Amino acid sequence: MAASNPSRELFTAGVRAVLHSWPVLQIAVENGFGGVYGQQKSDWMVDVVQQYFHDNADLQQCEVEDFIAELMDQEFDTVVDDGSLPQMCDSLVQAFSQWQQGAVEQLQQTINTLTQKKSQRVRVTAPPTQSDEDSDDETQVMECESSVPSVSRDPPPHEEAGWTVVRKKK
Repeated sequence: MAASNPSRELFTAGVRAVLHSWPVLQIAVENGFGGVYGQQKSDWMVDVVQQYFHDNADLQQCEVEDFIAELMDQEFDTVVDDGSLPQMCDSLVQAFSQWQQGAVEQLQQTINTLTQKKSQRVRVTAPPTQSDEDSDDETQVMECESSVPSVSRDPPPHEEAGWTVVRKKK
């Protein structure tokens, strides 16, 4: 089906809704895994993924998974192994299929559902620890040294071959 430009924009909105409601990408952006331009990288991914679908006929879900896994690795230094990648890619493949078949109303409904789920997401913040409450001077020094907000006063994680390794306290 030769889709019109507004219809292509609807598919782009579908890709945006799927990616921006994906917890892995949102965690990566919110925690600075992509650096200071994490949000821009997230927005860029929308364009790259929708173009990937348009440039490659008859994509299989596994191809989409490989492509997005590579993007997450390269742009956010993140390996997705929580089981959400196949589900998210299935949503992308379904959105593309709906777009190809001209099921514009169904695609719009999918976008609306995903947008509502994203807006209902709850943010959790850790309560301050006793040492945080007692050390106002330390907090001020840390804020001066870094413009990135700190969640923990723990020593920095170890670096191994360019990856940040986060280990559970014993």
